[in-house]
Amino acid sequence: MSENDKLNEPLSSYDKISSFDEVWKLFKETEKQFKETDKRLDKMFKETSKKIRELSNLFTTQWGKLVESLVEGELINLLVERGLKVESVVQRRKGSRNGVNYEFDLIAENTDEIVIVEVKTTLRPDDVNHFLEKLKKAKTFMPVYKNMKIYGAVAYLTAVAGSEQMAEKAGLFVIKATGNSSKIINASDFKPKIF
Repeated sequence: MSENDKLNEPLSSYDKISSFDEVWKLFKETEKQFKETDKRLDKMFKETSKKIRELSNLFTTQWGKLVESLVEGELINLLVERGLKVESVVQRRKGSRNGVNYEFDLIAENTDEIVIVEVKTTLRPDDVNHFLEKLKKAKTFMPVYKNMKIYGAVAYLTAVAGSEQMAEKAGLFVIKATGNSSKIINASDFKPKIF
């Protein structure tokens, strides 16, 4: 008998699974193995996703700090050139007021006015809208500035979807980080909004 003939030959009753119970048992064992494999894969995917998020956050944070440093180093000079006599810059102003946490990246100040700067690696329209909402609450968050004029500014490395024009139309200074410094890109006749 050839090998082909053996393959085509029906299974003997001895080779057949003898009962439905045995099939069911095999099925259950296979299902259990699949579930265990799924659990292991889920755990591996979650761990991998967590590591990717951590690396992404580290990358974004480092870029953000670089852009913040570029802007902070030139901020006083840039604003003085635009007629605001700011004298000092505070970095990373954080706090909590009435159960709401807040953070402002940079604040340039003098005795009468402040400029709050939101720094982004990539500026998006949602960032502008979110920052405008934060500016409206700035005097509530920081009562020390309640009698001062507050101006806003966004600073960025790259901008998408016209977010820089959107910011200017909303009355914000627009600062672009360039090379090893930064510059205000608003029109020379730009009048900032007081918040």
